[in-house]
Amino acid sequence: MFKQIFPLVSIVVLRFFGLFIILPIISLYANEFHNASPLMIGLVVGGAYLTQLIFQTPLGILSDRYNRKIIIFIGLLIFFIGSIICALAQDIYILVLGRIIQGIGAIGGIVSAQITDITKEEERTKAMAIMGGGIFLSFILAMILGPLIGVKLGASWLFALTAFLTFLSMILLLKTQESPKLSYSFEHGKTEWIKSFQDKNLWIMYLSSFLEKALMTLIFVIIPLALVESFDFNKENLWQIYLPSAIIGIFAMGPASILAEKYNKAKLVLFIGISCFILSYFLIAFSLQNLGLFIGGVLIFFVGFAILEPIMQSLASKYAKAHLRGAALGNFTTASYLGSFVGGVFGAILYHDLGLKTLAFSVVILCAIWLLIIFCLKAPQKQKNLYIPLNSHLRNQLKKIANLQGIIETYINENEKIIIIKYNSDFTNPKTIQENIKNL
Repeated sequence: MFKQIFPLVSIVVLRFFGLFIILPIISLYANEFHNASPLMIGLVVGGAYLTQLIFQTPLGILSDRYNRKIIIFIGLLIFFIGSIICALAQDIYILVLGRIIQGIGAIGGIVSAQITDITKEEERTKAMAIMGGGIFLSFILAMILGPLIGVKLGASWLFALTAFLTFLSMILLLKTQESPKLSYSFEHGKTEWIKSFQDKNLWIMYLSSFLEKALMTLIFVIIPLALVESFDFNKENLWQIYLPSAIIGIFAMGPASILAEKYNKAKLVLFIGISCFILSYFLIAFSLQNLGLFIGGVLIFFVGFAILEPIMQSLASKYAKAHLRGAALGNFTTASYLGSFVGGVFGAILYHDLGLKTLAFSVVILCAIWLLIIFCLKAPQKQKNLYIPLNSHLRNQLKKIANLQGIIETYINENEKIIIIKYNSDFTNPKTIQENIKNL
């Protein structure tokens, strides 16, 4: 399994590293341009996420209908062009343009969908956990290198590095496995696509994705500006804040992932992560003139982020039907980029207009509402798969098989000539399914 997903995971990790490495200092960098304003700073931080949210779902739908690798390549090429423009920008408006072009290459959800395509259901959670862990490790490395390279060489070199890593991703894409051709036990035209927008659980996950990324981007607006402006902190030492935060996050990520996946306690993990966000911003609200409280709030925030990040996309994928997985994960990723845009653009404005204390208290209230919404999330079914060799008789009986008790969905992997039967293990078992199939 690892050999199958390694190129795709590497693409995701390199791409997120390119996005993350600029975050620790991007608000300070944008503030150095002569025509900077809170709005323009916000657009530099969040501009890439604006176009990400516009293009993520349409590209996800295209990837469901056509070759995912081609769509991913196009997205990487666009992101590469945007990174070059950002690296060469001498004016804040050109920098905003480059960030907007970066965002058009919205392929995060598509790569996730392809990973789920090429892995077996039983291995999918592990694959998503590997990807989530890789993303978080890239986040840690970016927190260390971003401030160091940005301060020593300039932020333009960070964008140049992003362009280079994107070029490497395009090469890695050549070695990725094609998604298998699948046939389903039902028609999946407009009606089924519309039904995917009526799933309450998916909408809760979309909202959670939005809020998590909004608060993550907001914290990267707040940290450098508050440390430099309110605490007279040397920007060359920002890595001293980010590094221990990321390391503490690593120790929180493993137990949280095990609790969510192995012991099926995903809702509990969501509660813990959101509670960390509440405590974090509560401490930040009272941190005026108290650097220790501010740093404590930052540390707790990254613990919460490390708890949530590895499990959320995996959880969302469990609620989506196989033939709508690209669209569902596209929606999930769209929500995350919408959150990043809102957190970046409005975070910079609200920080200057409201001040740190009022802004932080507003976040505490928002997270408390988020916590209440999680109560409405239904735990995913205990899903298992049965693989049966394909023959012409079974192909004709696919719809009948899908209607058997305890069956969640059925589909055919045409490449491997097998039928995949996803079932709820609380209601049926492989022996019963096979006996019922013989009686069809």
